[in-house]
Amino acid sequence: MLRSKLLKLLKENKGEYISGQKLSDQLNVSRTAIWKHINELKNEGYQIEAHHKLGYMLVSEPDLLIYEEVSPYLTTNFIGKNYIHKLVIDSTNNFAKEMASKVPDGTVIIAEEQIAGRGRLGRSWISQKGCGIWMSIILKPNIQPQEALNLTQVAAISVVKAIEEVFHVESKIKWPNDIILNNKKVCGILTEMSSEIDKINYVIIGIGVNVNCDNFPEELKGKATSLYLETNSKVDRKKLTASILNNLEFYYNAYLQKGFEYIRPICIEKSITIGRQIKVIANEGEIEGKAVTIDNNGSLVVETKEGKRLSIMSGDVSVRGLLDYV
Repeated sequence: MLRSKLLKLLKENKGEYISGQKLSDQLNVSRTAIWKHINELKNEGYQIEAHHKLGYMLVSEPDLLIYEEVSPYLTTNFIGKNYIHKLVIDSTNNFAKEMASKVPDGTVIIAEEQIAGRGRLGRSWISQKGCGIWMSIILKPNIQPQEALNLTQVAAISVVKAIEEVFHVESKIKWPNDIILNNKKVCGILTEMSSEIDKINYVIIGIGVNVNCDNFPEELKGKATSLYLETNSKVDRKKLTASILNNLEFYYNAYLQKGFEYIRPICIEKSITIGRQIKVIANEGEIEGKAVTIDNNGSLVVETKEGKRLSIMSGDVSVRGLLDYV
């Protein structure tokens, strides 16, 4: 792709001029084509100085999660190889549903802003412009539909590991789909699926991470937070995005090849739910008790006050002492 090759050359020569003729020769296109793409890059926020004799010089890059900015940190074989970037979108999961049957396995849809972001149970998800990671990954696994439930936990592990790698802070998982930092929610995961009785058409994993967000509505203060607010340091969204995708491919492949037993110890180690009093709203109704463990199927094992142990495959979980136990 011409644009990617042009940007690569500008980045390799950042802070130095490279002539239009040299760019034209190396990319085997006209100088007019070079000029056109330079202007497009400028419109996206790249600061490029142009000199009629010296050529073009890249001064700075914008904080955008476009493929050219994220790909230098990607080590994946298939996740993110098809990468769709939007400045504004209603919901990356909604867009992913529209595209899922037409795009390859591992396609990533990422947006700078969502105007109708969604969490579980139809809850809205605040997705401020340019301060978070709002993305959906389309997967097409050859597993039974019931096994797809564990992909939420696969994604949760991937986010926790990525935060550790890039930012060196430890976050925890509120089973099965929230990432907690200092007792506040920093990331939510929404997994949706299209399937037949015994065949998955696609799974969409939506991941929303509050990265550099510095302000939340009153009703979320005390419950939601960002990496920036908890560490007082700006995070490189590009590196974190790539790290999440790198870890997701690793743990996803491990799950497909080795089953949930492989990732179960990590789910338990990183859990903020196990050992605490919880309330679960599930298909079986409302259940209260102590979260004991996560079993080999990925279900949360809850011991009620009567001493009965129940395995919960899915549900809305509240943890006492966390997020006001609501």
